Amino acid sequence: RTQVRRPNGGPTPQGGFNRPDLAGLGVVSRGSANLGAGVAARLTTAGREAYNSYKPSFGPRAIPPALGNDPIGNCDPMGLTRNLFTEIAGRSTVFSHAADRIVKFFKYSHQYRTIWMDGRSLPSKNPEPRWMCYSTCHWDGDTLVVDTNGLDDRNWADMWGAPLSANARVQERYRRTAFDTLEFQMTLTDPDYYTRPVATDAKVYVLQIEKGMDDRLEGFCVPSEEQAFNKSIRDPAAGVVNK
Repeated sequence: RTQVRRPNGGPTPQGGFNRPDLAGLGVVSRGSANLGAGVAARLTTAGREAYNSYKPSFGPRAIPPALGNDPIGNCDPMGLTRNLFTEIAGRSTVFSHAADRIVKFFKYSHQYRTIWMDGRSLPSKNPEPRWMCYSTCHWDGDTLVVDTNGLDDRNWADMWGAPLSANARVQERYRRTAFDTLEFQMTLTDPDYYTRPVATDAKVYVLQIEKGMDDRLEGFCVPSEEQAFNKSIRDPAAGVVNK
C-alpha cells in the first residue's frame, strides 16, 4: 500500500512490491532544458549536417523565430526529449501508475506517453517512428530505468537545435529521493549523429503536494492562434512583412 502523504522532508512513498511510488505532479526546479553545451563537439558528419540545417530561437545559435525553422513554430508535437526537458516555462508533468504501465502526462499541449512495465521488450527491428516513441521500464534498486526507441527524426532533441536520428535510443533514470523530490537524468545514444552517448545534467522535479496545484491553465498549441501570433508579433519583430 502507498504510505499516507506527509509534508516536505517525509519518507519516500512506497508503491506495490516495495518499490518507490513516483506518482504526482512535478515542476522542474533544477537542470538545464537542453542536452548541454558540449553537443556540437560530438556530432558525426551526418549529425553536423542536420545540426547546421536547424535554425533555433534559443541558445548560442539563436535567431529571431520568424527567421528560424523550429518545428514547434508550426505547432508540430515537441516529441519525447523536448517534453522531458519541460522547456516551456512554467509547465509541468504528471506520473500516473497502473498495474502494467506508467503514464506520463505533459501539461503543454496535453501530450502523454505510455511506459510499459509488464516485461515486454522494445521493438527490435525498424519500429515505426512515433512522436512519443516506444518505452519500457524496469527497476534498478530504487531507480526506475526507462528505455526508449522509435524516435521520430522530425523532432529536435532540444530547443537549441540538437538533432536526433530515427535510430536514436534514450534512457531515463528516475529516483525519488524525498517525499517531494524526484531526480531525473537522461542519456541519448545515437551513433548516426553522435560519436558517443550524450548524458544530460541531473534535473530535479519538485512534486506539488497541495490540492489544487495541478489545476493549472491548459496549454495547447493551436495552429490558428500560432499563425495569428506569427503575423501580428513574431514576423514583424524580425522585419518579415506578410501581405
